[in-house]
Amino acid sequence: MSLHPRVLGEVPEQTAEVARLAFPKGCLCMRIREVLGPLFRDQDFAELYPRRGQPAWPPHQLALVSVLQFVEGLSDRQAAAAVRARIDWKFLLGLELTDPGFDHSLLTEFRDRNLAGGSPERLLDLVLERLRAVDLLKRPGGQRTDSTHVLAAVRRLNRLELTAEQLRAALNALAAAAPEWLVESVPVDWFDRYGRRIEDYRLPRGERARTEYGERTGADGPRLMAAVHAPDTPAWLRQLPAVETLRTVWIQQFWVDDGQARMREPKNMPPCHYRVESPYDPQARYSIKRAVDWSGYKVHLTETCDPGAPHLITHVATTVATVTDVEMTRPVHADLAAVGLLAGEHFVDRGYVSANLLATSRSEYQVELVGPVRHDVTWQGRAGEGFDVDGFVIDWDAQQAICPQGHHSTGWRPHRQRPDYVQSLVTFDPKHCTPCPVRAKCTRSANSPRKLALGPREEHEVIRRVRQAQQTPQRQQHFNIRAGIEGTIGQGLRRCDLRGSRYRSLDKTRFQHVLTAAALDFLRIDAWLTGIPLATTRASRFARLRPG
Repeated sequence: MSLHPRVLGEVPEQTAEVARLAFPKGCLCMRIREVLGPLFRDQDFAELYPRRGQPAWPPHQLALVSVLQFVEGLSDRQAAAAVRARIDWKFLLGLELTDPGFDHSLLTEFRDRNLAGGSPERLLDLVLERLRAVDLLKRPGGQRTDSTHVLAAVRRLNRLELTAEQLRAALNALAAAAPEWLVESVPVDWFDRYGRRIEDYRLPRGERARTEYGERTGADGPRLMAAVHAPDTPAWLRQLPAVETLRTVWIQQFWVDDGQARMREPKNMPPCHYRVESPYDPQARYSIKRAVDWSGYKVHLTETCDPGAPHLITHVATTVATVTDVEMTRPVHADLAAVGLLAGEHFVDRGYVSANLLATSRSEYQVELVGPVRHDVTWQGRAGEGFDVDGFVIDWDAQQAICPQGHHSTGWRPHRQRPDYVQSLVTFDPKHCTPCPVRAKCTRSANSPRKLALGPREEHEVIRRVRQAQQTPQRQQHFNIRAGIEGTIGQGLRRCDLRGSRYRSLDKTRFQHVLTAAALDFLRIDAWLTGIPLATTRASRFARLRPG
């Protein structure tokens, strides 16, 4: 398909007349069109289409429909039907009443083109650009970020199910690619063993029977891979994604003992960051956070939080489930700075904060990272009455520390804890530490003197400053601004099924979240235009009865 850009005009007169009769007080689609005008242009997607071929359906309309289906939680078929049947959608799209719409498969094609173009964030960027043009989005003074888990669009599998289902998936892929070769290459009994979906209730009962089943499956995998890599087998069969994933899963799940494939002990398996959890979504990963465990991904949402302005989502990032929050703080800052939407204050929870980030966010991005830091994790800090590191006076210029009893350190040397992280190890004289009357509050060592491990000066000082500040009521009240992002996640769950991936693969899930963010911005602009106040924190009926 080739792109023939259309000139965007006004809403057809008949469409506008019927829409205003049907919605005398207006509706979301009508207000978005009247206030923002055309959000997308065909030229915005020109690089996604070839120069020759049959004319494509206008991509600016496909982009709008893609966002609207997340506003209302519709499938592709339902969204395509709404284009044909709903007057408010026709008003926003600028279509004639008699326009027949398009086939739902064009939405899938449009998503694939955006993914192939390598810029799934394009739609959200264009929405934000239009909001800035009409002064509904200005450079924020404050913003907040939080994350939530996302379930992959696959079922959870135990290890026996995973290995057998992975072999079955490879057989199905080979059956579609080279059916005649496959019939000649596999044993007849495999059709009974792997012909149906592998589910736990179909597996043998008893530990011994299941061990034998696993070992038999473990032997079948190398047998299939040997057939695929045989000299007379077409080389391109080895490049099928299901075959490549089969090899990865067998390396992760089995080891060879005297020619016999045996399942690895859990302690000998690779970390979750590398481990395949499903043959149908090899990028999904298993993770656990507090009491929640899941297989899939994680999404990070950033929104503005200035009073007197709509709270709009300005950034969305989707990662595999094993990426920690603290790893995303700097990338979020970099992305927002690139588009001029990085605020002066960034409110986050403890997972996004580290000493290095507190020290460098202001110097690199002119951002104050506002988030709680954990208390000293040493036993002295946890005890509350011991001498933790904050009880020592540190003279960085003289490279010397003074203990609470007034004694000076005698040693100060650098120590490379990690390739990119150097600490300072500080030691004290045993002749002062050994007879010290408060030694029990300082060290548990029977003979050795007290030692300190200090991070870089800038990090050490900012951590001490933040720890002191976060104890004040004013700082705690200021940090409460962060709690609003929880409502954003809740709105995403209720309106857009934020925690459930519709698609398989990280890229498709990421594009889903871009559309979700744009949809939530539509809802928030409409609420702002109609004067709907922000919701307050919900409380149960019983909690509302609390006296006083």
